[in-house]
Order: sequence, then structure tokens, then C-alpha cells
Amino acid sequence: MDWITLLRSLQSDFLQRLTSGCLLHCEKPGNHSELTIISGQRLKSLREFCWLMAEKYKRTSPVRDVFINNLKGKLGEEVVKERLADLITEVDYEKRFGGDGGSDFTLTANSEIGVEVKSRQGNFETVRWSVSAEEVAKNAVIVCILIQEEVNEAQTEYHLFLAGFLPTKMIKLKRGRIAFGMNQLLYGGGLLSYLEKVQDIINKPPDVVDKGQPADLPVDSESLGDNFFHQGDYPAAINNYHQALKNKVQDVEIYYKLGLSYNHLADYQTAINNYNQAINININYGKAYYQRGLAYYQLGNYQMAIKDYDQAIIINPNVAAIYKSRADARYQIGDHQGAIEDFHQAIKISPHDAINRQNKESFPEIWDHKNDLFKMIPVKSDDAIGYKNRGDYSLKLGDYARAITDYQQAIKINPDYADAYFHCGNANFDLGEYEAAIDDFSQVIKISYNYSDAYYNRGHARLIIADKQGAFEDFQKAADLYWQDGKLEAYQDAQAIISDLEIEQSLDILNF
Repeated sequence: MDWITLLRSLQSDFLQRLTSGCLLHCEKPGNHSELTIISGQRLKSLREFCWLMAEKYKRTSPVRDVFINNLKGKLGEEVVKERLADLITEVDYEKRFGGDGGSDFTLTANSEIGVEVKSRQGNFETVRWSVSAEEVAKNAVIVCILIQEEVNEAQTEYHLFLAGFLPTKMIKLKRGRIAFGMNQLLYGGGLLSYLEKVQDIINKPPDVVDKGQPADLPVDSESLGDNFFHQGDYPAAINNYHQALKNKVQDVEIYYKLGLSYNHLADYQTAINNYNQAINININYGKAYYQRGLAYYQLGNYQMAIKDYDQAIIINPNVAAIYKSRADARYQIGDHQGAIEDFHQAIKISPHDAINRQNKESFPEIWDHKNDLFKMIPVKSDDAIGYKNRGDYSLKLGDYARAITDYQQAIKINPDYADAYFHCGNANFDLGEYEAAIDDFSQVIKISYNYSDAYYNRGHARLIIADKQGAFEDFQKAADLYWQDGKLEAYQDAQAIISDLEIEQSLDILNF
């Protein structure tokens, strides 16, 4: 099997796993990860940089649009920087006024080899990236990043997927642009090895380079184990990880992966043995404590689970899932007050993860105090984003009235907060308050004229109150904006509604 066929096969598997959320997530720089999460101080720094860029280029475009476009790009670049680490060097922004010159990075060892990053937000089944002939000519690879959340000023966390990459040698483009979808990309796990091979080939003397076939990508036992793990073939993954340990006897990550594999086979004691090995090698390996705690929990040893969660929290006190798991274990031993305290902390760190219907069903006594739990979500009196975010959590739980109250408070603090108006409109729509929803969506459009979803949602509200002409105009505007943004699925949906309205209009004329 050649390397292209292998990476296409792995990409197909990756696409299947995207629907289930079973993805590889590694936080260690220089290692492959399908998922990268950016939040906290890291996101704050990116936002501050993008606002500086927005001010710098505000004469050419609206400030908010420049900010969002820059943030999309910087989020994608952050993923690639983390995955490729020292292999690449970022192009200096001060030397590329008005654009990036067609490359976002160059290889550290050879500045002539460019890497271009393309970031898009949307559904993985329909999203498309585009590249120009100039970019193809200037770069060795095009790396594609998929952003799950809508990019805006208020988003507190982004889940970013390394969607894949394309070697520019595979792109036959002399002029203009070409677009491609996720199923046409090569699996991102091969990106690092491919660039290393490109670098080696370019650095070799001309008489040494084999020009016949592309360089084969090395596939070691650990990588094969990772592939089998993500395919759900855990026995094969275990066999390959054991092979890998023959050459890497002190590799903490391999022992950790073995633990995960045995955990999936419900062999919790063997999983614990492997986590023990990982911890013996690195006593501060927080993930191993957490996973060992989960294994002890499955065996019904809640006290040992709590001890491991305690240690994981000491190492990394900012992971909501650990507090939630410790709350679960405390609940099982009857320590309801301790469970409430842990939920309190989990909510402070990540309300979306802590407040969900599954937790409500698992801990009915705790969730009888729903109002108290909402009070635990800290919001300062002047924090518009905090009120908006808390409104989002209420909206997801179906508590529309509470959501509207928080959105209105956010708007009171920041009258130009378009996203707060938009979500308030959605809450009013779900309550059946269609006139109020229309007013909210209209306010969004007044603040941000190109807010496509506001036109689309206002169109639906207008349809319900029988304002067909207003709805028709809104769906037309939404379709135009979706097309401009490359949101093909949304564009097709809006066009289908427009076609239905045109048919109804024709029938109305005939009946008249």
C-alpha cells in the first residue's frame, strides 16, 4: 500500500469517527492530534492580537469583520503551530502588511518551503476550502482546519479539527482557484512525516534524490496501534503498542494508550496496571491518574477513584471533567455535600460540560437545587459576555425565560451585542413570541448588516405570522450571504425555501 492510499484510508476512518466524537486528543506539542481545544489565556491572547489587526485594517473593512476573519485564521494557525512545533517558523506579520504573502509558515530548516493554513467554520460534510494558483506555487502543503463553533467575540472555547492536508504537487492548478471538501484531503496524521520527507529531499544533493516515486512515510508500531485504536480494534492496538515498547521501554504515552485500550475491553485491572507503569515513569502524569480513577470507579472502588481524582486535580486544577467524575464517586459513597461542591467547581470551569440532562438524571437530589446551581455560574455585574454565556446554557436546557433574562442583561450592558440579540431572538422564537423574536433579529441586522443567520431566522418568524413577502426577502438575503461565505448547505436550504415561496406565490396569483 502506497502512502497516499494509506492516508486516504485513514481519512475515511477519521470522517466516520467525526460523527461519533471518538477523536484523538493529544495536548503535547509536536504530536499528532485530531482535536485541539483553545480557551482561557491562550484564546485571550489571540483575541487581543486580532483586535490589533482589526484596528490596523479597519479602513478597508468593518472592524468586527476584520476581527472575525483574523481570529479564524489565527485559530487555524495555532493548531498547526502546536502540531508541527519546532519544524515550522511563523511568517512575521510586520513583514507582510496587507496579507501573508501566500504562506503562513515556513520550515525552520528551509525557509523556501512554505505551509499555508486554511480555516473554515461549518459542517464537516459540506464545508469546503479553496486555494489559489499563487498559494499552490508558494507552498509545499495546504493544511485545512475545521472550526466547530461560530467564531465571534463572545465564544469562550473552540474545538478545532485538523481536517487534513494536501501536498501542492497533487493540486493541478495553473490559474484561478480550486475548492475541495474534507473527503478529498489526506489524513492529518501524515502531515509531520510528509514535511520531514520533503525537507530531506530538498536538502539532499541532486544526484541523491529519487525522482521516481514520492517518499514513503514511515509507519511504526505505535502509529499502527493508534490507527487500530481509533478503528475500535483494541486487541490489535494492544499488540502494536507492546511491539512499540520493545524500542521505547520508558515511553509513558504508550503505557497510557495501553491503559485506554484495556479500558475499552472492560479489563479494568490490566488498564490500572498500565496506568501504574505510566505514573512510575512520570509521577506528574495527570491524565494517567484521572483514567486510573475512572477504572477504579468501574470496579466499584470509589475511595481509590477519589484518591486518583484528588491527585489529578492537584496536577491540573482546571479540568471540569475531573471534578464531575469526583462528584460522581462522592455521590456513590453518600457524600452529597462533597458532590455538590465538586459540581460547583465544574460549573465554574465549564458550565456546558457540567450542566446537562445526563447529569440531571444521574443526580436527582443535587439537581433538585437547579436554581442554586445556576447561581453558581459566576457572572460579574458588568460582564456582558458572562450573562450571554449563562443565557446559552439556559437555552440549551430549555429554560427560555431564564435565558432571555440573561440575554437582556447582556444587552443592557452592551447595547451593540449582536450575538446576545440573536440568541435572545432564538429564545423568544422557541417560546412562541414571534413578534419579539423578529424585533431581536432586526436589531441584530441593524448592528451587523451581514449577519446571515439573523435574516434566515427572521424569515422563519415572519413566515409564521404570515408575512410572506418579508420572509421571502429575508431568505433571499440569507441565501446571498451564505453563498458569499461558502456555506453551501445553508445556501441550498435557503434556496429551497425560496422556491417553495415562489410556488405558493404563483398559486396565489392563479387562485386570484
